[in-house]
Amino acid sequence: MAIDLEKERRSGTVEQRVVYESGNEMAAYAASQINYHIMGYFPISPSTEVAQFLDLMKANGQHDIKLIPSDGEHSSAGICYGASTAGGRVFNATSAQGYLYMLEQMPVQSGTRFPMVMNLVCRSISGPLDIHGDHSDLYFALNTGWPILMCRDPQAVYDMNLMAIKLAEDPEVRLPVLVASDGYFTSHQKRRVHTFANQEDVLKFVGERPPGNFPHTLDRNNPITVGPYMNEPDYINNCYQQSVAMYNAERVFERIAGEYAELTGRDYPMLDLYRMEDAEVAVFLMNSASEIIKDVVDDLRRQGIKAGSIAPNMIRPFPQKQIAEALKHVKAITVGDRGDSYGAYGGNMVNEIKAALFTHGNHTTQVISRIYGLGGKEFYAEDGHHLFQLAIDAAKAGRVEIPFDYYGHTPGDPEKSPKRVMNPLKFEDLKTGLITVTKNEETGKLGVRIPPLRALTKKPKRIAPGHGACPGCGIFSGLELFFKGIEGDIVALFHTGCAMVVTTGYPYSSHKATYIHNLFQNGAATLSGVVEMFWERKRRGELDELGLQDDFTFVMVTGDGGMDIGMGPAIGAALRGHKMIIIEYDNEGYMNTGAQLSYSTPLGHRTSTSNIGKVQQGKAFQHKDTPQIMAATNIPYVFTGSEAYPQDLVKKAAKAQWYAQNEGLVYGKILIACPLNWISPDDQGTNIIDAAVNSCFFPLYEVEHGQTTITYNPEEKGNRIPLTDWLKTMGKTRHLTKPENAEALAEFEQEVERRWKVLQAKHENPYL
Repeated sequence: MAIDLEKERRSGTVEQRVVYESGNEMAAYAASQINYHIMGYFPISPSTEVAQFLDLMKANGQHDIKLIPSDGEHSSAGICYGASTAGGRVFNATSAQGYLYMLEQMPVQSGTRFPMVMNLVCRSISGPLDIHGDHSDLYFALNTGWPILMCRDPQAVYDMNLMAIKLAEDPEVRLPVLVASDGYFTSHQKRRVHTFANQEDVLKFVGERPPGNFPHTLDRNNPITVGPYMNEPDYINNCYQQSVAMYNAERVFERIAGEYAELTGRDYPMLDLYRMEDAEVAVFLMNSASEIIKDVVDDLRRQGIKAGSIAPNMIRPFPQKQIAEALKHVKAITVGDRGDSYGAYGGNMVNEIKAALFTHGNHTTQVISRIYGLGGKEFYAEDGHHLFQLAIDAAKAGRVEIPFDYYGHTPGDPEKSPKRVMNPLKFEDLKTGLITVTKNEETGKLGVRIPPLRALTKKPKRIAPGHGACPGCGIFSGLELFFKGIEGDIVALFHTGCAMVVTTGYPYSSHKATYIHNLFQNGAATLSGVVEMFWERKRRGELDELGLQDDFTFVMVTGDGGMDIGMGPAIGAALRGHKMIIIEYDNEGYMNTGAQLSYSTPLGHRTSTSNIGKVQQGKAFQHKDTPQIMAATNIPYVFTGSEAYPQDLVKKAAKAQWYAQNEGLVYGKILIACPLNWISPDDQGTNIIDAAVNSCFFPLYEVEHGQTTITYNPEEKGNRIPLTDWLKTMGKTRHLTKPENAEALAEFEQEVERRWKVLQAKHENPYL
């Protein structure tokens, strides 16, 4: 059904303007108009753009929000919780696995009654990995104690975000509020949207944060204890008070929505009822699909069928009474859930609707449950007709033929099952015998002999051609060069990231060897479990019949910021001493989600969350020295490498394998080019990496049993170049060479030089 936005604008009392923007843009714009104090965030598709847009506006001085890039969603939730206890306004946005990673923090926030607003841009939950939109993440939010507002389009995203903070801070509620919209359907699709023309009108509507009922941790005259340990009966009393606040949220939201309607002409009742006055059959859908179904209702009405549709604007608290009232004369309703509650014979919404009907004495309306639209599967008008036909058939028959089912799935066809297109790699081809590693018993260090690299060209590649990486991507040339130094069989685990995404689009895979995927934060723990199971099953003799070799090597591949969110588990695996290799490809950002800053992004470098503008010139803090962090765990071997120095990298790979087979965990880091987001020529990756090495930004060295050795010294070779020579090779850093950025450049140069001098000192002194 078409919405007359001009009529809405005229019917409101506040000055408005029309923009043409997406849901993510409107979430960011509403946040900027509210001018929150703090946003703690971590990038994940499809919500990443919210932080990106806010950072871009921040760079141009359009708001004062302090944007804090965290090392993972769990940390971003902690940042937001801490900030909310300190008395200011707090904002966040996330999706899918990111929301699940922070899930344990959600009841903490609501149970201690600290308001904030978070946008959940709904996305499918792994596994397997799918980044498109459904409500499987949203349904995990139902029991967290957060009121949940629903957004069917970008207009609703803007409006609900303005109402959400007012709802959260109302003294009768005082709870954090979730604003849910559909990933990609709403988050990335642009629509005409009416916004408040003047920020002062937004702030007038939102109002001041109520002071009296909001103690905070920065009030020295009123010290408080946040989140105490509670026994009964206090805990149940606390939960009761939280429950009362949640149900208060329904009444408070209706009041706020009424105020908003007077200002803007846009009304958001608890339920969006369309042609339900005399409806005999109905369909219940949420968010973006609920707009499409209205056209189906109109079509059926033209055919003489009394059809109507229901969509909630709020699902926590659940509008139980309103649902029962709307369905009192309806013969049958099909409820579409964009997420399954496995084992419950229906999604969360259908079972809540059944409970509403039962509670309010309606035992006649037939209810049909269908799971639809998972993984971003599109919803069209013909799909709406199918859902209505189910209700029409049930109304005629007086019963439901199939109460619960999936809609849109396809039956498996054995004839179309994926076939192996490549034979397993032969062990004799992988075990060339051309690389030898021997231990010096006096020094304890390893000696490596490798043949001329041309002799290793016959060694099979571990990753097949045909992956979907960008032109000039350095990931696979770097990894394959590293793998040349690994003899024999491997099992590889890849973190989520570019290397994973572009090689495993089902039903195809570019991996010739056994491959496992797990998410950023838990790869090291996962692979350590595989490693220990291998050795335990081998000890018990269970693998002898498979003919596995004793030099089986386990490799975890990480990158795209994986050693930020995955740092904790990596350190844990290192301290436990599992026999495995962690190899990090460092492209200096979260490239798989759109080039956001990582803790490995250097000072001043431009990313999509460290933009360049009149008040901001790239990343504001120095990059993380991951090899030194891992070296501090006292693992046997740490190294850095580069495809620009192939012999050096192959030798280090051979050492890494020996240590991983004989002593414990190994960590290695290779710098790889990302032309798309470094804004550099596709064919210049090796040269750019070479410049990074020769400028001493990325020195090549190894730490063997705590002793540091620089394996390539550009000063001794007469190849040292100024740092600016490297920065000039990339569009993301050229701004640092401009006069107005001289201070940032000097700070970056000083840090690079300091780290180089420290490394030289460690090279010269075995006790450092």
